[in-house]
Amino acid sequence: MTYADLLERAAAAHGIEPEYTDTWGHRHQTDDEVKRAILAALGFQASSAEEMEQDLEEHAAREWARPLDPTLVVSEDADSIRVSVAADRQGDSVKLEIEWENGDREHHWHWLPELQLLESGSAHGRKYLAKRVPLPKPLRLGYHRIRMYWMKEPELEIFAEARFIVCPQRAHGVKGRMAGVALSLYGLRSARNWGCGDFTDLRAAIDAFAPAGAAFIALNPLHAIANRQPYNTSPYLPQSAFFRNFIYLDVEKVGEFHPDDTMTREIEALRASECVEYERVAALKLAALWSLFERSLACGGAAGFDAYVKAEGQLLDDYAIYCALDGEMHRRDPKVWVWTDWPEEYRDPRSPAVREFAQKHADRVLFFKFLQWHITRQAAEAQAYALKKGMRIGLYHDLALATDRYGADLWANRQFFVAGCRVGAPPDAVAPGGQDWAFPPPDRDQHRRDGYQLFAQSNRKAAEAGGALRIDHVMRFVRLYWIPEGMDARQGAYVLDYARDLLGIVALESVRGKFVVVGEDLGTVTGEVRQTLAEAGVLSCRLLWFERNPDGSFRRPQDYPAHALVSSTTHDLPTLAGFAAGRDIEARKLAGLIDEAGYRAQTAARAEDQRQLDRALADAGFSGDPLGFLLSTPCALAVVNQEDLSGETEQQNLPGSTWQYPNWRRKMRVTVGQLTPLAEKLKVLLERSGRRG
Repeated sequence: MTYADLLERAAAAHGIEPEYTDTWGHRHQTDDEVKRAILAALGFQASSAEEMEQDLEEHAAREWARPLDPTLVVSEDADSIRVSVAADRQGDSVKLEIEWENGDREHHWHWLPELQLLESGSAHGRKYLAKRVPLPKPLRLGYHRIRMYWMKEPELEIFAEARFIVCPQRAHGVKGRMAGVALSLYGLRSARNWGCGDFTDLRAAIDAFAPAGAAFIALNPLHAIANRQPYNTSPYLPQSAFFRNFIYLDVEKVGEFHPDDTMTREIEALRASECVEYERVAALKLAALWSLFERSLACGGAAGFDAYVKAEGQLLDDYAIYCALDGEMHRRDPKVWVWTDWPEEYRDPRSPAVREFAQKHADRVLFFKFLQWHITRQAAEAQAYALKKGMRIGLYHDLALATDRYGADLWANRQFFVAGCRVGAPPDAVAPGGQDWAFPPPDRDQHRRDGYQLFAQSNRKAAEAGGALRIDHVMRFVRLYWIPEGMDARQGAYVLDYARDLLGIVALESVRGKFVVVGEDLGTVTGEVRQTLAEAGVLSCRLLWFERNPDGSFRRPQDYPAHALVSSTTHDLPTLAGFAAGRDIEARKLAGLIDEAGYRAQTAARAEDQRQLDRALADAGFSGDPLGFLLSTPCALAVVNQEDLSGETEQQNLPGSTWQYPNWRRKMRVTVGQLTPLAEKLKVLLERSGRRG
């Protein structure tokens, strides 16, 4: 076998796709250099044919010698599993044991000669048989364990054990056509907050939009971030995907607090600021919350807190220790901002130095757990309030794709990420040079070995206290674009993940948590990927700007799919008013992201886009009314952005910029106490469209 053949086999065995088709319909072959670099990052050597042949043989041998995959993810209608046994044991009897997650155990006995042979193979000179082992009916949804025993006297001998996850066929469904309002929680203005929207402001927004017929409030990701301007304020690049940002806490609901004159002046200044001042808000709230925490400790603690800490376990321990370390390392040396610059002994979360630090600073570690407990409580109260007010879904949360490579998740769980590669996107119309998102891709095999525990928790926690979950870049479950170190975004390749497993777990979490799943499936998404997502019950995401016919014209409302969410825009794209005025193009020019020639070209293209849009609106009977146009589609869910209700021309994020644009900092034009006109506008739109909460 030639080197090229072996490289192709090795790439296929590790999920590296041989080609992809870009948004213009052009096919791109994966370069051999890219394949070798990704394989090297995965620990597979491809420098010679001999090395590859040996590694492939070892890989095949491990597969045959392992009776069961470390984690088995099956649908609730599955009737069997595959078990590999040595051929010299083919006359023996085995026992299948299922330990359900509640502790119940179920046993079934089989004689191997009676089981169906699926295939045969060999490893290290020993022959193996793959047998079909029947599963009992009915299967129980959940996270279980499965064991296989040899029927050997006088004791049974376990020869295989695996995590066993039983999933529903589809995610939690949507009944009827509903609509909601999207807003950025940090951007809510009020006469009482501390310069940043909080959970009490969210209740005020619910008060306004629930009577208007909104079924949900769609929020930005609430993940914990560094709150450092301008580089660490993106909710889509969190420190942790498992915990939330304390700046959303209403301090005065945590406990009675009376700010002094200096603090009062700072609160008033932050409340009046044009944009959210993350660092100042964070510092102010941390000081106040620490005072409340110390008071709580002095009073013997709060009921329910200890139970919360125990239930959260290691995940919360690691996060709280990271937060305490992060603050302490920066206090010792103001130039130290990221954990990779900490002293070596603190970079390993399981080191004696970290353990000693956690003991010495136990109160500070406990403080960060205290914050998360209160966030959990205030978010749950907001969701309960939304449902009480008549919203059918309530809060609609957002799970980011990324996790900051300098954040808590990478510090605590770096074995679940592949070093030597970054995630990004290939060239497209938005980014002709491709996109490099600068964070490492997940290690699919490590997640499988661990029973997908972190993956399940990321979905569960993101959807906590909500009735819907948007999953950013949902194509990740099928494939991600990897860029090897030393290469640019044009030199990447798509790498497959275990899509069936991941989507099954998403469906399980969705059904158990009773939340709808929306997949952001924009970009280089194939029809096959969208079909896979649809079969799992994940709603597609359709944006007005991207729903075009081959000739560039906008699609008619009736041509939109029913199993989807429709919206005019996202945080990365212009608002309706901004699109018409070309404000995004102006912003790119001011930020230095395009030159004069690019500015003129984009302005001319926008004029044509606007003509096409005006024509589509008029033909559909919605002249000058893009929101009415979108709400009339058959899509199950529709999102109306608050910026489009208020006529805002500036978008929340300008891709490609950092300090040049106030990304993730824009506040609403009006306070939450002045939302009535916007709610009335929404009410009229929803009544005309037949969408009601």
